[in-house]
Amino acid sequence: MEKQDEFSTKQYIKNHSFSMDYVLDRFNNRLRVEDFRGNLNCVVKKVGELITKYHFEKAIVKVRQEQFEYFLGQSYILEAVIKGYFNGNDAFVMSRFYEESRRSNSNWKKEDEIIDSIFNKSKSESGKSIPTPFHMRKVKEHDYENLAELYKSVFEIYPTPLNDPSYIKKIVDEGCIFYVIENEDGELVSAASADINYMYHNAEITDCATLPSYRKHGFMKILISALEKELINKHVYCAYSIARSLSYGMNACFFHLNYQYTGRFTNNCYIFDKLEDMNVWVKDLSTNTTA
Repeated sequence: MEKQDEFSTKQYIKNHSFSMDYVLDRFNNRLRVEDFRGNLNCVVKKVGELITKYHFEKAIVKVRQEQFEYFLGQSYILEAVIKGYFNGNDAFVMSRFYEESRRSNSNWKKEDEIIDSIFNKSKSESGKSIPTPFHMRKVKEHDYENLAELYKSVFEIYPTPLNDPSYIKKIVDEGCIFYVIENEDGELVSAASADINYMYHNAEITDCATLPSYRKHGFMKILISALEKELINKHVYCAYSIARSLSYGMNACFFHLNYQYTGRFTNNCYIFDKLEDMNVWVKDLSTNTTA
């Protein structure tokens, strides 16, 4: 079974020994295994075959706690933990590198210093009200073209084709939630989304973008807080995000919103202007609710 766009192909394989959901991520030159069941030896063998066939440089596999040691023994390393990912159970995100250049990184110390600097700051008050004359709302179908233009303006390179209005329509139709902020002229100046996994009841907070001249307003905290409320209403309590490790602003935003830093993906994806490391932030939204 296959679902394809120009960036990636979602596939599912099933036989008598195992089943596996995976993504052939051609744009980022990696294989992502989202879920699997069955014989672990067969799963790892299939991953190796796919890496060789497509000349990928990195394999990323989400595993459960009881599978963690097996993957360590197969030359995988733990890069992050997404708490509560599998209907309340943790996902251990394991990676194996197949090219030396994909494993090495000259920015690691700087990225650690950014995290240390954020942790040494006091948390600021979150959930500020949106200033006049701006307006926040859910995205509408007539916004897709303008939303694509926003992403095109902010990101020179992005790991998914958000500069294409038809792609935005597709993911919204599949259940992705976008919130946007517009100025007094109706121009979209900031946006963020929640990509919901309805099988495992988790959501990735992603596609965060604000035009440079509007970044002083702290729109991203407001947008993410609105998305969190939507998720709670849908009984989705595991929220996580993958932020550029070199972005002080986005990492600080998640810290101030009480997300927990749980790891870093080395040379994860092409974003902005190069292949970058990405920090993982996770939040249990059930702590935002009262019985």
